[in-house]
Amino acid sequence: MDTKIFDQIAIRMIKEQELVIGPLAWIEAAKVPSLSVHEQGAVSIDSTDKKIVINALVAQYERLFGKASREVCKHAVAGFIAEMPADQIPESLK
Repeated sequence: MDTKIFDQIAIRMIKEQELVIGPLAWIEAAKVPSLSVHEQGAVSIDSTDKKIVINALVAQYERLFGKASREVCKHAVAGFIAEMPADQIPESLK
């Protein structure tokens, strides 16, 4: 499986959160360990277990904004998740 898909999942979640909470979405994403936020809205996951980083990103938003933020994340990446093997889907997005 192409590990870049997890970078795309992270970007999609951040951009969807940005629609709800504005630039704070990027600030909060930058606080997640092993998630690097780059200029012009790019991110990269600097970990071998990318699912853990995705789960941490979802948790970061959920900690601040509650369960609704988890649903925003799930909705944002539904298209990616539909194409992934079940064992590759991060728990927070199931």
